[in-house]
Amino acid sequence: MAHDTFIVTGGSTGIGAAICAELLARGHGVVNLSRRPLALEHDRLVNIELDLSERQQVAEAAQQIAGEFTVTGLVHNAGLIRPDLVGDVSLDDFDYLSQVHIGAAISLTQAVIPGMQARGFGRIVLITSRAALGLQTRTSYSATKSGMMGMARTWALELGPSGITINTVAPGPIQDTEMFEAVVPKGSDKLNTMAAGIPVQRLGRSVDVAHAVCFLADEASGFITGQTLMVCGGASLGSLAL
Repeated sequence: MAHDTFIVTGGSTGIGAAICAELLARGHGVVNLSRRPLALEHDRLVNIELDLSERQQVAEAAQQIAGEFTVTGLVHNAGLIRPDLVGDVSLDDFDYLSQVHIGAAISLTQAVIPGMQARGFGRIVLITSRAALGLQTRTSYSATKSGMMGMARTWALELGPSGITINTVAPGPIQDTEMFEAVVPKGSDKLNTMAAGIPVQRLGRSVDVAHAVCFLADEASGFITGQTLMVCGGASLGSLAL
């Protein structure tokens, strides 16, 4: 499928940019939906600037793309944190993250499903987070990211007969992203401390996540659906020193 197209959200930087680059390298077309364009010149890359928190804007863009491109894949990568301890959580922040993480995924999926069903093939990958398992100050983030996991399992049951797979990828600490650097700046001593607490003894890179996404998005991965792949260097594993 050399001339198919993947929609990627939040593809301008970090993990999203790595996903776009990897998909392009594998011969796919890419439509990047993001507030900023991806700074990459490629004849199979289209940038559409939009705000995923704007429900109507997302729905209209999704229908336009589905009508103009042969969309065989969707990677919903865009996300943000809005951290707060539970006592300070804003329900407005919760609503915002719910739209960006879940609402936008629903609108995009609804737009591309008919074409995928007609072709008997589709790949949908939702980027969730290891934080879905729980992390301080992440009430809204972990709630919506874990919600994406349950949603993917439901869609996998509904769309499997049509040849459409839905999986989630849950990154752990990925150091070369704006989101990570906003919490742990470059050069911080905390980087080495965090790496030492991860079984593989290093922090992740955006390309680590991109490789996992492309594995699940591959035509050969049709017997994998409804699953969550933790790309975290083992950070999601419990450990007990004896």
